[in-house]
Amino acid sequence: MSSASTAMSPKKINGKLNLFSHIKYEHMIAGISGGVTSTLILHPLDLIKIRFAVNDGRVAAPQYRGLGSAFVTIFRQEGIKGLYKGVTPNAWGSGSAWGFYFLFYNTIKGWIQGGNTTQALGPGLHMLAASEAGILTLLMTNPIWVVKTRLCLQYENNVDLTSTKNYRGMTDGLLKIYRTEGLRGLYSGFVPGMFGVSHGALQFMTYEEMKNGYNQYRKLPIDSKLTTSEYLTFAAVSKLIAAAATYPYQVIRTRLQDQHHSYKGTWDCIKQTYRFEGIVGFYKGLKPNLTRVVPACCITFLVYENVSHSMLSKRKKEEQ
Repeated sequence: MSSASTAMSPKKINGKLNLFSHIKYEHMIAGISGGVTSTLILHPLDLIKIRFAVNDGRVAAPQYRGLGSAFVTIFRQEGIKGLYKGVTPNAWGSGSAWGFYFLFYNTIKGWIQGGNTTQALGPGLHMLAASEAGILTLLMTNPIWVVKTRLCLQYENNVDLTSTKNYRGMTDGLLKIYRTEGLRGLYSGFVPGMFGVSHGALQFMTYEEMKNGYNQYRKLPIDSKLTTSEYLTFAAVSKLIAAAATYPYQVIRTRLQDQHHSYKGTWDCIKQTYRFEGIVGFYKGLKPNLTRVVPACCITFLVYENVSHSMLSKRKKEEQ
């Protein structure tokens, strides 16, 4: 072995090419904190969005005139408990999804930057890092989202819990789906979920580019901490752009996960939705979705940014 390659080898092991050296658990804890906080506050809107999304007029399901009507009807018929059906897997799913996403995203981004957090990546690399993080996160969390969707679609107060299509809670749901439908059931909606990776990629790219551009305008390092209002503004704008551009995949994914519907696959679901409802069918539940996801994103990113900055600053001081 030449002296040049010998000198380069330790750098490769300890530097940019060692992906594991860029893992920082602080990003995961901060992501979990943000995801769980936003879910506990805004879960009723998520439940209403799901019920709007699956209502194609061909199955027996409650009818709501609008967002306010849905909220009042569910509260009257099912109580406060009804508004929080599926909250446990939603909190688990949202917390773990945001935790894994921020962990994977920042690990991949740190690896690309070679550990230099002040180095700007540009839109292309931001989207690449976000897409890879999204695929890894979806692989780990899809079963939780299936259970959450199905719990949200248990309309009655006194459902027959002996049925294989009704569930006592998250664990019961996971076990019943696995026993009756196997891994395929736990990963229903996975294909449109893969298309949903573009949602996260677009959102993170927009968010990062706005933050970086703003800090460069202020002549500060791109990883400088921002004010609460600045984080909220950038999070809201990036979420609105991503949600408007990619919403139809969420409708298809939710319908594939619904125990009251039966489709042969993703393409069959798309064809049936268009055949019976037209283009409008792909945007059902958009209003409650935007009403929920924009503040949810703002809360998640605000909690994440503050918790991660605090924990990483503490780590930096301990390492000095």
